[in-house]
Amino acid sequence: MLSVLRVHLPSDIPIVGCELTPYVLLRRPDETGTTDDVPESAPLDGHFLRYKWYRIQSDRKVAVCSVHPSEQATLQCLGCVKAKIPVAKSYHCSPKCFSDAWQHHRVLHDRAASAVNENGNEEEEIFGRFNSSGSGVINASLTGSASSTSLTNGSTPLYPAAVAQRSGGETWFEVGHSKTYTPTADDIGHVLKFECVVVDAETKLPVGHPNTILTSRVIPAPSPSPRRLIPVSGADMMGHLDLDGRVSSSGTFTVLSYNILSDTYASSELYSYCPSWALSWPYRRQNLLREIVGYRADIVCLQEVQSDHFEEFFFPELDKHGYQALYKRKTNEVYSGNTHTIDGCATFFRRDRFSHVKKYEVEFNKAAQSLTEVAVQTTQKKAALNRLVKDNVALIVVLEAKFSNQGADNPGKRQLLCVANTHVNVQQELKDVKIWQVHTLLKGLEKIAASADIPMLVCGDFNSVPGSASHCLLAMGKVDPLHPDLLVDPLAILRPHSKLTHQLPLVNFLPVMNCFKR
Repeated sequence: MLSVLRVHLPSDIPIVGCELTPYVLLRRPDETGTTDDVPESAPLDGHFLRYKWYRIQSDRKVAVCSVHPSEQATLQCLGCVKAKIPVAKSYHCSPKCFSDAWQHHRVLHDRAASAVNENGNEEEEIFGRFNSSGSGVINASLTGSASSTSLTNGSTPLYPAAVAQRSGGETWFEVGHSKTYTPTADDIGHVLKFECVVVDAETKLPVGHPNTILTSRVIPAPSPSPRRLIPVSGADMMGHLDLDGRVSSSGTFTVLSYNILSDTYASSELYSYCPSWALSWPYRRQNLLREIVGYRADIVCLQEVQSDHFEEFFFPELDKHGYQALYKRKTNEVYSGNTHTIDGCATFFRRDRFSHVKKYEVEFNKAAQSLTEVAVQTTQKKAALNRLVKDNVALIVVLEAKFSNQGADNPGKRQLLCVANTHVNVQQELKDVKIWQVHTLLKGLEKIAASADIPMLVCGDFNSVPGSASHCLLAMGKVDPLHPDLLVDPLAILRPHSKLTHQLPLVNFLPVMNCFKR
């Protein structure tokens, strides 16, 4: 008979607006295990799974800190109350917390006053609400002001919910009846309970005891930290934006390059300073989407995009905002098992600004195999491949602009643009591999440039700092033979050093974003 072996929640603290998806391990009638769902519409051996979510609401209301949402609040900002800022923003866990956050917190007061003066709709203007259009996009930070009525956790709206049980000083409200649940503002400060039970498909009665799990108290989503933008001389186009926030000049465009950190690598072991709820993918993905969409870039180059996240999230969500997408997954030599855990590079561009002409894929593993065949002694081939094969890739896309900066002298001339997007090897002790990968990419771009006069845009995460050999090669077209990075070359793949050059007129445009533009 079908039975539940284990129920587990991947995140220890639930957050408003972030979907909770429990891990449910089942034992089939044939004694094999599975995590596949068994809904009422497709029972297995005459049984299916029934899910319920409850909010456990005690008679004592608990407020949580707006800065450290896992901490209980001990004081409240009366200025927020007077300014009618959502109450969840007003709580702090200690006087020091309030003092440290004041410079950012006072901005909420200023913006609230400004919004009231402009349109009198301060909550929606500043803090946003859940988009009721069905797109799943969140307009601004998810806070206690978010409307819960537009969220559904099952086939019907949540509230008013039925009282399931009252015991002592607690009341259990049934708030959802599907496997997943998205906490709302009404859940803040309360514990949630997930219940899973096997049900007889004929009698509709439970079989055995339900499996339950309790969450920690639900916390509001913290406000995003303010960005400290660095203006770049000659590249600040903020004064030339149109009503949609895009650059108004017909001959200019904007580019965003962003390593979004694959969920595979977002572990508590690597990021012990970060709370587990902030590392969870449901929480990070909504923040990433909001930020990416908020920049309104014409071209977006993302690195460390998991293949399943590209297919299930980024591709459909950015498609709603007018982007076309291209993707190159890393090769398989390093990773094994579930291919969905492999990340890669994704390039998006606005369909109203560009059209796709051609796509090239660079697999550094294949380049490594070719190199070792001709340049490495037979006795060293295995060691060479172990050092060079790191699974990194590059995605090169040729686009045609639907706008033009050509004058009357060149009517009808096609304006092409070549965009390279890559993620170079991260290991700092393998400087030779890093330089070799960059050099290999640039040689490939040279071949494309030789076929036509195409401007080049090279974006990515180069895992390099300004002044490194990789950076010098990109920005200056050569590397000083005495550069200390060249001392690390056990396979002699960088020799002679005079070959570390390229003829592309690249200019170091935005070093802090690892983005280079011709």
